[in-house]
Amino acid sequence: MRIAIAQFMQETNSFVPFTTTVKTFEDQYLHRGEELFTAFGKARLEIPGAIAALKEAGAEIVPLIATMAMASGTVERASFEILLGEILERLRAAGPVDGVYLALHGAMILEDEPDAEAEIVRRVRGELRPGTPITVSLDLHGHITSAMLQLDVAYVGYREFPHIDMYETGYRAAKLLVDWVNGKVHPVMALAKRHMVVSPDSARTTVPPLSDIVAEGRAMEARGEVLHVSLFPVQPWIDTPDLGFAALVCAQSKEAAQKAADKLARMAWDRRAEFEPTLTPLPEIIAIALSGEGLTVASDSGDTPSGGGAADSTAVLEALLKAGADRADRISICTICDAEAAAEAAQAGVGRTVTLRVGHKRSGLGEPLTVTGRVKTISDGRYVLMGPGAHGMVGEMGLTVVLEIGAIRLNMRSIPHFEWDPAIHTSVGLDPARAALVFVRSPAHFRASYAPIAARIFIADTPGPTSANMRRIPYTRVTRPLYPIDLVND
Repeated sequence: MRIAIAQFMQETNSFVPFTTTVKTFEDQYLHRGEELFTAFGKARLEIPGAIAALKEAGAEIVPLIATMAMASGTVERASFEILLGEILERLRAAGPVDGVYLALHGAMILEDEPDAEAEIVRRVRGELRPGTPITVSLDLHGHITSAMLQLDVAYVGYREFPHIDMYETGYRAAKLLVDWVNGKVHPVMALAKRHMVVSPDSARTTVPPLSDIVAEGRAMEARGEVLHVSLFPVQPWIDTPDLGFAALVCAQSKEAAQKAADKLARMAWDRRAEFEPTLTPLPEIIAIALSGEGLTVASDSGDTPSGGGAADSTAVLEALLKAGADRADRISICTICDAEAAAEAAQAGVGRTVTLRVGHKRSGLGEPLTVTGRVKTISDGRYVLMGPGAHGMVGEMGLTVVLEIGAIRLNMRSIPHFEWDPAIHTSVGLDPARAALVFVRSPAHFRASYAPIAARIFIADTPGPTSANMRRIPYTRVTRPLYPIDLVND
């Protein structure tokens, strides 16, 4: 059994003024050929999970490429062609294979094509012998379309959010492929959608209402009615037709798959009002944190790099300064992505006091803020995620500088990266557990790592291209009516 594997993942945000290029992918990682067997180390991600399943089955693994870009703007067609072209070229050079496993996101949009995953799958299929199966793993924030449902293709999505099962999803998708090649299963897919968008923090699989819908999906699997149930509350910051909540079901008959998908999508729609997020104003969060005991953790939900934001908004830093957090007895930690400011501070050196203009240089969504502080730490920004989910993954923040502004610690890095994990701070000498307040630029995944050390958690109602308030998102291309922007009766 010869199985080709590849990863090509990016999550698009339609509301940022920059695009995604080959360099955006390279800034995170781009591994080729045999590198796929060793480059991930012990990281619990999709490709290592798939490799484990294929090795168990005794398959010959044909590694193509594995690359991921941080969520960002639309992908430039030329860059897409370079990366997909390499996948296809390596697949052709490999000769006949019995199956292909692809790790995709599900919400990649090109500057000239709103459904990149459907194109990727179609063009990979075009290189294979008719009837060769393909399985695809997807992030549960994927935008699932009918065009993705192609002949001899099956999809398996993450089961958990916060994302703690990337490895397991890669394993399950590869195991399904092995069983398919061996004739044990003959999967077919069915899709049901509802035109609704929800704040990611309200669509955690660990709390109602989504946890109840997930439980029904797992029960369907346990009863043997279907093979795999995947739920997609969707990444809401993309502006494309047919955006909405999707139930995607893999079964051995079209009828069983469609019946299950319809039921699950209906459950989500019937409970749509329960997905309303709880958002808290910045001044209220800061006041509680500075006067309370223990650690307060707050999401700067409006400008999250894992949602495609530039991570350069100054809203939180301005609010901290206005509230006098720089004069507090305990420290507050926040972040900003500003390569220019980081370079200027690093040039001054550790221990030096500098005055910098920080923020809004990539996004252009506001004016930089002038701050004065002492350079505490200079780092290359390389760290290892230690929390659940992407445990063991190497993160790249680029040149990173910690600036002391009184009791505020501003973690300035050069490259946007996940803020899921306290390791972005511990790697530069900061201890979030001992702080009064930590702001994270993450919609919800941060809870997996921070909940054990936090006395309280808030989602801040901050502005930006990843707003947690669905009514703030300036859609122009989505299919209307779209809940909750439009009030829709059943």
